[in-house]
Amino acid sequence: MHNRNSHKSVNIFCLPYAGGNKYSYREFSENAPASLNLITLDYPGRVPRIKEPLISNIDEMVEDLYRQIKGKTDHKDYAIYGHSMGGLISYLLTRKLIENKHKAPLHLFITGTTGPSAISRGERKRHLMAKPEFLQEMKDLDGLPEEILQSEELLSFFEPILRADFRVCENYVHRESDPIDIPITVITGTEEDMETEDVYLWQKETSTDVDFIQMPGKHFFIFKFPSEVLEIISNKLFIKTKSINYG
Repeated sequence: MHNRNSHKSVNIFCLPYAGGNKYSYREFSENAPASLNLITLDYPGRVPRIKEPLISNIDEMVEDLYRQIKGKTDHKDYAIYGHSMGGLISYLLTRKLIENKHKAPLHLFITGTTGPSAISRGERKRHLMAKPEFLQEMKDLDGLPEEILQSEELLSFFEPILRADFRVCENYVHRESDPIDIPITVITGTEEDMETEDVYLWQKETSTDVDFIQMPGKHFFIFKFPSEVLEIISNKLFIKTKSINYG
């Protein structure tokens, strides 16, 4: 991977998906070029903040992340990336940074989620499901490693974290506001359980044209194509080429 400004680097603040933690994007960090400095932010209640209570309110989650990031945005170019729950929160965090007069991100990268105004976001209350149904949902999302699904002890550890995170997303109520003037790239998997029109609702949130890209796979397609996702990010930040459709 290369770019025209190889001497320059950009911080990429990465927000984990539901159940994720500081180490969720290890495969991305291992494949990242020197021009992308990946910094994964932490949510409370998981490694390495395991002793802190879980947050199940989205405004509290955004405030927690804002406190982590606000001192790191004004002196170096940066972008924000989030997958699934992390995608929604990336958008809300960006709005909070702009409202508080911080230097805005160069770009917002979203994978695996519908636009914030999609009504479907709160239709399926997974955080209220009985355990068997809930675990089947986790299997269908193809996001939990087999060793976790086969271990009662590990499942018992991750279940409250996942439920809290799903509560954050599923109880989110969208507040209409003026579009932000920041480029957004949205990447989804061809086999994801979401409607195309709901994905395209991201266009309502920015005054620039959103680049919508598809890659083969289910919800966690990003881990089949870490280098390709990073290449898209790098191209957008440094080369400004038109996107490639992987579908």
